[in-house]
Formats: sequence, C-alpha cells, structure tokens
Amino acid sequence: MISFSHEVFFEVASQLSFSRAAEAMFISQPAITRHIQTLEKNYGASLFERKGNAISLTTEGKLLLDYVTKARELQRQLSFDMSRQEDIHQAKGSLTLGTSTTITLYVIPPVFSAFHQQYPNIDLTLVNRNSENILKALLDHEIDLGVTEGKKQLTSVKYQFFISDEVVPICSARSPLTKKKSIQPEELKQIPVALRERGSGTLQAVTEALQKNKMSIADIRHKIVLGGTEALKNFLLDDTCVGFLPLRSVVKQLKNGELVRLNIPGMSIQRDFYFVQRRDSEADRINQLFIKLALRYNKKL
Repeated sequence: MISFSHEVFFEVASQLSFSRAAEAMFISQPAITRHIQTLEKNYGASLFERKGNAISLTTEGKLLLDYVTKARELQRQLSFDMSRQEDIHQAKGSLTLGTSTTITLYVIPPVFSAFHQQYPNIDLTLVNRNSENILKALLDHEIDLGVTEGKKQLTSVKYQFFISDEVVPICSARSPLTKKKSIQPEELKQIPVALRERGSGTLQAVTEALQKNKMSIADIRHKIVLGGTEALKNFLLDDTCVGFLPLRSVVKQLKNGELVRLNIPGMSIQRDFYFVQRRDSEADRINQLFIKLALRYNKKL
C-alpha cells in the first residue's frame, strides 16, 4: 500500500498546485506542505521547483511521479483481485471515467447505476471534459477509462466502439421555420443559428457537415454561442433560432412538441463514440467489467 504522503504528492504533481491539491483532498494547505516536506526529507531531494506562485517537478520529482503512478495502478488492481476471489460482485476497487457532455448527461448515468447495483463496492467517479481533453486526462493518468468522439492515430491508446449518436437541426415549435418542409444548407447564411462553443464535439460535427456542403461556420449567420448542451437546448426553447443538438438530448422535447426537428438536405450528421484505454491498461479488469456492462446495457435500448 502506498502511503498517504505519496497520494498527496501525486495530487500536487497532477495539479501542479498546493492549494488545488488541498481542495481536492479536503485537507489544509499547510498539511499538504508537511507531507511533501516529509517525502523530500526521506528521499533527500527536492521534488518541486518553486518559481513565485508556480511550481514544477524537479528531475527527482518526475522520477517519483512515474513510480507512484505505477504503484497506484498496481494497488488498484491488487485490491480488486484480492477481494474478488470469493464473489466477483463483492469486489473492491475504483473506476474514474472521463466522458464528453453528451455521454455524461444522457448515456452514462443509468449505466453507472446498473454497474453500482452489480458491483456496490467499486467506487465510481465521472469526469466531464470536452472530447479534446479526455485523451490528455487519460495519458496523464487522471482517469482510468475514457469515452471520446472519433478516433485519433495514437499508438499509446486503444479504441473500442461504444455507440453512435445523431446530431439534428431543431428549433422551437413557435418558430416560423416549422412551416417550411425543408431548409437548404445555403439558407443558413440568412437564418439565425445558435451554436455550441469551440472545442465541442457537437460543433465539430456541424463544421464537418457544412464542409461537405462547401460551407464553413463563418458562412452561417450565428450570433449566439453557448457552452453546454443543456444551455443551448434551453435557449432554443425560448427563441426562434436554429440549433444543432444530439438527438439523445432532445427526445423528450421532440415528443411533447416543444421542439421540432427540421429537414436540411445534405446535413445528416452521425458520429461514433469509442471507449479509449491506455495501451498499458487495456487488460484492466475493472475497465473490462464496465465496458462489457455498458455495451450490454445500451444494446437493450
């Protein structure tokens, strides 16, 4: 078992901040400092270089972080393997999953519930990041498993297909646009459009669909940019703009008639989501348990 001081060091090294580490671990900043000083005394080396209010890892600190990262992974697996011997459903362990907004809000909560009911002693943590930051969190060992939109050509990670999702053009039922049978992509240059923020997977999907129609985001009349799926959906409920949202996020509003799905020929948008694991942890047994249950759960839907 690695010591609490090493856990403190890992948090400070991950955050590169004593204050943020203190907040994350629910202990005081002086306590954080004492733990780091204890380790530095034990190893006879400085672990952090301090420059004003900023800190960075020393060569010795980087070495220790590498070993502590590996030790934490081994400890996690050992705890699981030792506790699963008599009954897999009583196994102990932890899983930190990183997902984008659509998956966080509309896919994972019921999967987490189903997993918790089967494995009540495995601690679950869900981290919400936009797609472009999930890979970084995975490679930095901030999460054990991720779900990303699309795949990148990286030899350090392994992808496994999870689910497909559709992004649809919608507007409020009160919008005059609902009277039109269809809207041509070119008309988006004159129709007010509300979009997600830069870095959003949804915005990227819309950008690619526009490119297929020889258009760009700069071509369309977008005056409103909102951060988050729910923020954009709530805005569209009260406005007459066109917006693009994941179908999973608006099923209820389409069914009760508050929102209307528009027909824009040539703007069919489908995207695939993948589980992503580090190559050194693709055989991780907790990850595999979760992936297997998630695939089975969503296949039923």
